[in-house]
Amino acid sequence: MTVETTLAVTEQDIRAYSEKMQEPGWMTDFRLAALAHAAELPMPEPDKTNIKNWDFLTFPTHTVESAAYGSLTDLPDEVKSLIDLENQKTLYIQRNNTPAYISLSPQLKEKGVIVTDIHTAIREHGDLVQQYFMKDTVKVDEHKLTAYHAALVNGGAFVYVPKNVEMDEVVQVIYVQDDASVSLFNHTIVVAEMNSKLTYVENYLSTFELAQGQANIISEVVAKDNAKITYGAVDVLAKGYTAYVNRRGITHRDAVIDWALGLMNDSNTVVENVTHLVGDNSEGHVKIVVVGRGDQKQNFTTKVIHWGKNTEGQILKHGVMKDSASSIFNGIGKIEHGASKSNAEQESRVLMLSEKARGDANPILLIDEDDVTAGHAASVGRVDPMQMYYLMSRGVSKKEAERLIIHGFLAPVVRALPVEGVKKQLTEVIERKVR
Repeated sequence: MTVETTLAVTEQDIRAYSEKMQEPGWMTDFRLAALAHAAELPMPEPDKTNIKNWDFLTFPTHTVESAAYGSLTDLPDEVKSLIDLENQKTLYIQRNNTPAYISLSPQLKEKGVIVTDIHTAIREHGDLVQQYFMKDTVKVDEHKLTAYHAALVNGGAFVYVPKNVEMDEVVQVIYVQDDASVSLFNHTIVVAEMNSKLTYVENYLSTFELAQGQANIISEVVAKDNAKITYGAVDVLAKGYTAYVNRRGITHRDAVIDWALGLMNDSNTVVENVTHLVGDNSEGHVKIVVVGRGDQKQNFTTKVIHWGKNTEGQILKHGVMKDSASSIFNGIGKIEHGASKSNAEQESRVLMLSEKARGDANPILLIDEDDVTAGHAASVGRVDPMQMYYLMSRGVSKKEAERLIIHGFLAPVVRALPVEGVKKQLTEVIERKVR
């Protein structure tokens, strides 16, 4: 049996939603063109994962409108725990599909920093948004899911840091889902202009156990000359979503993008993370941790593509699989012709905690230039019996020893997250999922 691929929305639906959001004409036209593409384009084909029977296209409702939060004291406890309530000055919270809370420190506002929801950005900063919205990092016509996303964008954030502005405080964005019928077509754009610096952290948090909607999420990250972006994320999407998550970045000359991603979804998920090192001397570093459980199926494809000379790309992925979960880890380091003196390194490690769990680590190096360095490592296996023996010989129980080994195995990414509340959340989610 194949899943019905008829789109769940019509041109009239798109026009009505765009009008409701008071979008300019260019955005309405953009959505309609994307919808036409979505009707004709094929589905993506992630390597080694058959998604033919996955339903990415149907959902009960496009938009769930929810009440905003009047203040931080109104937040649910699980959201409060993610935030430094006394010191976090720049914060955006989206509740289902509604911008529910936003704050930006006056000092950053005076410097021209923009932190707002994507709808406000389209209305008030349209010329700026148009420069980046699905132009260079993610293209509308790549496949059916990118086009579908472009047509249906119903949330997300826009973060812009002007040149020569180095932000010391963290920009934190939290996407809260407390309605099981909500679908997420979130689009996030993060731009750091020349000589600027930004730390951005986002959370996806589902407070229910079984979702009815879809998750089709895209982030576009642009680091201009000599800019540095640290991008942290913890995704905790409930079971029931069919999730497509695409985060991509572009680095210009001497720029750096550091990714630290905790992918803790309980849903079937296809994840892409691609960094284009376009400028000479630029860097892209990716750290990812994954825990799979139940019968979920996941595909994680991570690419660092070297275009500029003397570029540095590193991929580190650690995953833990339990029950009958299965995951594919595709790591690709690509050095294009002309990207001399570049270095592509990657490491993928998977721990399997049960007989039925499956993990597949596929490191790939594609080298079109001679004067480069590159390397990869991959392993799939059980918890190291020697480590277990060492801990148990010192009085640690078998269960506790396994727990400690798992946390140590995933620690490189947990430590890289820049917000203490988010680190704590990721640690607690890992604990809950491997318990």
